[in-house]
Amino acid sequence: MKEFKGAIFDLDGTILDSMWVWKQVDMNFLGKRGIQVPPDYVKEISALNLNTAAIYTIERFGLPDSVESVMQEWFEMAEKEYAEDVQLKNDAREYLAYLKAKGVKLAVATSSSDGLFLPCLEHNGIYEFFDAIVTTMEVERGKEFPDVYQEAARRIGCKPSECMVFEDILKGVRAAKEGGFYVVAVEEEHSKEDWQEIREVADRYIEEFEEMM
Repeated sequence: MKEFKGAIFDLDGTILDSMWVWKQVDMNFLGKRGIQVPPDYVKEISALNLNTAAIYTIERFGLPDSVESVMQEWFEMAEKEYAEDVQLKNDAREYLAYLKAKGVKLAVATSSSDGLFLPCLEHNGIYEFFDAIVTTMEVERGKEFPDVYQEAARRIGCKPSECMVFEDILKGVRAAKEGGFYVVAVEEEHSKEDWQEIREVADRYIEEFEEMM
């Protein structure tokens, strides 16, 4: 594999073993309103930031809640777990250190809220590895489009063709590929139904980061 100047990482489901948190949040949030979590719900909101996901949820289920109250409820449900309990995927820290030692510029491209993920990066000891952090709230469009990856590449001074993007969801893999990046798909259980298509779209598919070292 060619040498790359930059590497851009999604967080939830890619570096962070955090999807269990959102599964519980979805169950608790919708359960309080007498709604079972539909099979396609997580897939539909996985590429959205919290604001857009809240709008989608309110419209889909006809909820009387405001966007702000939904976001706040989600945040409060997830905050403690991110600050204390969410761990890294296997070998994620070792791989970040490996890239850093080689002089590769590292960036985050995420749909998550910085109030959640920043304490998580800090308690897992990887915050200092990143040269830039970009959320989809800072760009025009969500992860169905390459905007967030392109902005991350810009901030670390690299062209898309000089960067790897690590993603676990099909929409993100497609968008990064369309943006001209070398895309490494990271296996994640919640994307299981899309594994075959993810493998076809991505340049490389890994189960764990150890395979990259």
